[in-house]
Amino acid sequence: MFSTLRTVFDRVLTGIVITLLGTLAVVVLTGVFYRKMGWSLVWYDEGASILLAWLTYYGAALAALKRAHIGFPGLVNSLQPAMRVPVVLLAEAIIIAFFALLAWYGYQVLVILEGDTMVTMRNIPTSLTQSVIPIGAVLFIIAQLLSLPEVLEQARGQGIIDAEERELMEALKK
Repeated sequence: MFSTLRTVFDRVLTGIVITLLGTLAVVVLTGVFYRKMGWSLVWYDEGASILLAWLTYYGAALAALKRAHIGFPGLVNSLQPAMRVPVVLLAEAIIIAFFALLAWYGYQVLVILEGDTMVTMRNIPTSLTQSVIPIGAVLFIIAQLLSLPEVLEQARGQGIIDAEERELMEALKK
């Protein structure tokens, strides 16, 4: 069941990231086309900035699920096997605490921004666009927790395998 939950979470995040990336590409290409024609879309810059921020946060959660963020597996692997699990757990606790704080303060920002709207897109509340901060932080925490059992298993065994090594091993299997 845990594996199924992780797979569903992976597919949902992947779908969101692909949708955001495609939407951003369309917005940017539309903006370029309009500028080339001598026209200007008033909302283009603000819309592209928002989409890029959303892509960044959702993409970060997806990268966390795949353990593709910058890490120090060599440092953990250099430790004695008995020390690996406690160090991994400490690192996970620090990461989760950081993102819990980010989610909390991101929510506080939403409360402050209540009632504000975007400058060029007056029908879109600023709190909607900034909601990606607490949502992305919570998604990052979920991703860390869903990938934690695999990392703990690796820490107990031969050592942590980073994302590039895992992709190489999978490519070689094919």
